[in-house]
Amino acid sequence: MANPAQARIWSMRLAYVGLALVIIFFHLVPLSTVPRSWAPPDLLLAFTLAWSLRRPEYVPALSIAAVMLLADLLFQRPPGLLALLVVLASEHLKNRAAGLSEVGFIAEWATIGIVVIAITLADRLVLGVLAVQQAQLALSLIQMAMTIATYPLVVLVTHLFMGVRRSAPRDGGQSGLRA
Repeated sequence: MANPAQARIWSMRLAYVGLALVIIFFHLVPLSTVPRSWAPPDLLLAFTLAWSLRRPEYVPALSIAAVMLLADLLFQRPPGLLALLVVLASEHLKNRAAGLSEVGFIAEWATIGIVVIAITLADRLVLGVLAVQQAQLALSLIQMAMTIATYPLVVLVTHLFMGVRRSAPRDGGQSGLRA
């Protein structure tokens, strides 16, 4: 007989990959042919960080790496750079998840904001050092700010519609499981 907790973990891992593929698909669909003067939030990053902080066992590093590498390739970004930065950031958040589960949402939001800022700056720094052509600084800053600003909405959606809640003591220690 299968363990219901393990079945839930694996179904949520598949749900993360499915959600990521839907986000990538809608990002690639040409809704307008006119270039925008603003950048939308990086929902893939926001969902990945939210799930990493709230339920680390749902997003193993290999899944995050595969999803982000696919996004790098499809969005024609330098392959692997943002994937590496997001994997490092999500693993950092997974290690801090237990400590942040006892603080309020504002502290969680501030932590995510710092992580998103660090990812954006590290990405721009590495691309600058390697002399790779990159988007205007204003667009990167707008996307960073929009990603941070939409984090509460992402948490609300994952909490209400996907059932991704913070680990509770009654979960039987499932939050530490990363296999």
